[in-house]
Amino acid sequence: MARELGATVAGFVPAKSLKNSPSARSAGPPGFRAGTGSIMVLGLYHDPEHPEMDWWEEGASTPGDRMLQQIAEALRKWLKEVHRIDARVLPYQVHDGGIYLKDAAVMAGLGFIGRNNLVIVPGSGASIRFRALWVDLEVPKPRAGRRPAFCEECPAPCQTKCPMHAFVDGRYHRAECLKRIDVNKKTATGERRPLDHCRVCELVCPSGRDG
Repeated sequence: MARELGATVAGFVPAKSLKNSPSARSAGPPGFRAGTGSIMVLGLYHDPEHPEMDWWEEGASTPGDRMLQQIAEALRKWLKEVHRIDARVLPYQVHDGGIYLKDAAVMAGLGFIGRNNLVIVPGSGASIRFRALWVDLEVPKPRAGRRPAFCEECPAPCQTKCPMHAFVDGRYHRAECLKRIDVNKKTATGERRPLDHCRVCELVCPSGRDG
């Protein structure tokens, strides 16, 4: 049903599994924690030919994120009305009560973390954005995706072409990446002007082009 509603990919992971995800261990527990039920992860392909899907507006997120919210809300209603299953659409930000979406996507078997620190989904590459729902349904833990050989053998343009040198030692440095976002915000003028954030590490990744 998630696919019928417009999601590119969708998967489940037991909610309790996220308590010990890699990001939870390194950055602290997620905003949303549950010992029962499942997390359903929805992914939407953001075609590089339509960069406006990623343009962010103050107080309005991005067009792509709003599409994901609509899909998630429609799925929540369908689960309740057709199957009498309760569900809750989770906020995007961890500090607002959300989860670590990349961790959840990998643990749900949708893809793997590439050298660009992004989730690479087979067939769509790194151009995928995620949202999630908590669903009052128990499911078995799926097999997490593993990084295939091509990522190790790739010359890693995602790292060498980063304008902020966020991969200077081969590891992702969030603080350097955020500096670019701060620059984008400062150069935007006028209310509700869309911000076109840097996507170099995503757009140079060959994974989406080789299927």
